[in-house]
Amino acid sequence: MDIIKDIQPVTTFRNHSAEFLNHIRETKRPLILTVNGKAAAVLQDAESYQHLLDIAAEASAQEGARQGREDVARGRTTPAAEVFAALRAEHDIPG
Repeated sequence: MDIIKDIQPVTTFRNHSAEFLNHIRETKRPLILTVNGKAAAVLQDAESYQHLLDIAAEASAQEGARQGREDVARGRTTPAAEVFAALRAEHDIPG
């Protein structure tokens, strides 16, 4: 991160938005926008944002699998037949 180029007041961004957007696309670095000297927002290119979403989704899936394995190890499970029977009864679905 380049503090001079990557942290800017929102008013400067407003006045030079096209230049900043080009800079973000070229460098792939986020731009931190400040209001009254405090970080207020982060702007990044769409490709980098999608990459972060993909990483978060993968991490979420891995955490879900880890929790599932832990539930099985601790006996916190219900046989599928029982779950389906309960759903049929709750929603009046014939078996």
